[in-house]
Amino acid sequence: MKNIAVIGGGIVGSTAAYYLSKDPNINVTLFDYQKGQATKAAAGIICPWFSKRRNKPWYRLSNQGAHFYLDLLQDMAADGLQTKAYQKKTTWIVKKKEKLAHDLLKVGHKRQENAPLIQQLEIISTEQIQSVFPNLNPDFHVIETDAGAIIDGEQFCHDLQQLAVNNGAQIIEDQVAIRHLSANSVQISGHHTERQDFSGAILVTGAWLAELLEPLDYHVDVRPQKGQLAVYQTTYPTDQLPLIMLDGEGDIIPHQQGQIFVGASHEDDKGFDLTEDMSPLTELIDEFDRFFPTMADIKPDQIKIGTRAYTSDYAPFFGHLSDAPHITVASGLGSSGLTSGPLIGYELAHSYIDGQTTINWDDYPVENYISKKR
Repeated sequence: MKNIAVIGGGIVGSTAAYYLSKDPNINVTLFDYQKGQATKAAAGIICPWFSKRRNKPWYRLSNQGAHFYLDLLQDMAADGLQTKAYQKKTTWIVKKKEKLAHDLLKVGHKRQENAPLIQQLEIISTEQIQSVFPNLNPDFHVIETDAGAIIDGEQFCHDLQQLAVNNGAQIIEDQVAIRHLSANSVQISGHHTERQDFSGAILVTGAWLAELLEPLDYHVDVRPQKGQLAVYQTTYPTDQLPLIMLDGEGDIIPHQQGQIFVGASHEDDKGFDLTEDMSPLTELIDEFDRFFPTMADIKPDQIKIGTRAYTSDYAPFFGHLSDAPHITVASGLGSSGLTSGPLIGYELAHSYIDGQTTINWDDYPVENYISKKR
């Protein structure tokens, strides 16, 4: 019997714990501290096909991650849970210039060949835009697709963890540390957790990975980025509204029961600060007011705040520690964590279950970002 620890209860850790718990030969303990977690402060967009990032490994991971959700949802349903946290959604990609919209449409059509989720893809007319938002006078151009989805990160992790518990997993809400690392075991303890021995561990604490590994004399190339998300409670029939990806890094995300999320901010200079500051969201809220003018004088009901993890070259990494192969890690997912996170969690879990992987781990080398101090 293997005893595996998962440190970090975000989307990667929750998925890994769920799949580990399905193996009767594994005892899994998930340590979920929660504070500042990017996943649980996010209302994620699953729509990677229109990014102009040139990092091909990143795109392959994001594309496969978006499609992996179909398998994950099927597995969850087979275990008795039909999650409402994931919703397919008509998606609008907004561009300020017509040429940019047509150029991006060509990118979408090219990627459609290896993305079966994309069925419908077109530039829609002003009349079509105003049929959804009658009071809007658009000075932009919109690509519409049926491929996108939205996900409530907090609810999705809750559902995954509930299934893991149903399968026998233990979840401990505690901030823990690695007390000792040997060739075939790892000792973990926390503020409320006595020292325990595990045969392996999955370390997926996002921007806190450096803090977790520093006492073991590892240097980790990962930095925090603050993200804030405004949540509005409205009377709009949000299930009928499209997901709107604005020209830039912001989005307007209609969710369930009249909720609309606006954001998120990308703040590189705030470290692990979790205090509310509306100023970075001002431009995004102005865009929200254009689409929903009757909401212009209404303040958001809630501001969600989390901390993303980025590497110096903005690329993700995951895999085994080179000098401790019974330890696996992942970080650097940034704002695409909800897209690729479940697939990474599945991969890390299966490295302990049967060693079977579906993607090339060599494209995301841990040694480029984690090294022993000299």
